Amino acid sequence: MTLTTITHPVPYYSQWESAALVPDFISGTRAATDPLWQKSGADSAEEYAFWAPRICGMACLRMTLDWLGHEVPPSVPLVREALDAGAYVRDGDEVKGLIYAPFAAWAAEQFGLYAQCRPDLPAGDVQAEVAAGRVVLLSVHKSIRTLEPAPPQRGGHLVLVVGAGPDSVVIHNPSGLPGRSQQFHHVPLADLSRFSAGRGVVLGPSTGKSST
Repeated sequence: MTLTTITHPVPYYSQWESAALVPDFISGTRAATDPLWQKSGADSAEEYAFWAPRICGMACLRMTLDWLGHEVPPSVPLVREALDAGAYVRDGDEVKGLIYAPFAAWAAEQFGLYAQCRPDLPAGDVQAEVAAGRVVLLSVHKSIRTLEPAPPQRGGHLVLVVGAGPDSVVIHNPSGLPGRSQQFHHVPLADLSRFSAGRGVVLGPSTGKSST
């Protein structure tokens, strides 16, 4: 366990282009009304509206790329590449993903990242990875944005762990609430256990090899 709090200076990206409007979007306002949708690189507002609620993983990847000094592609062209790599599987209006192993392999090959798929990722390992200079794309329930007392399940949404200390982690949440739980949100380990599925992908600077 880390003895001091370490927080990496990772820039924040929402999965919606207008981060200030996240409360509206998660309450049911259609993403097609996002005034900044064209920044996503989508061909239409409808294409953007389809993908924006589904690309928490791409938002986490974009944060990581920016932190490590890489060019940051727009979100929708990025998700198209991830589809081609098998990190998502689309069947009509249904999308399966993020699928960790092909995502990690693609992130390593395409961007030269250290990317390790971790189907078993307890909190202590998350802390150790942050202490080692990496970030963690972690599966949690979306209600982590409010630290809901009784989430209905663990997992289903992806956040980026950018910091850790003896008793907490620090997350960037692509669907967090502005001014409350988007950037550098401290989550006590006791709370994290209620939301985390204990799996994800470790990302960081290239070490010359990655494991999936």
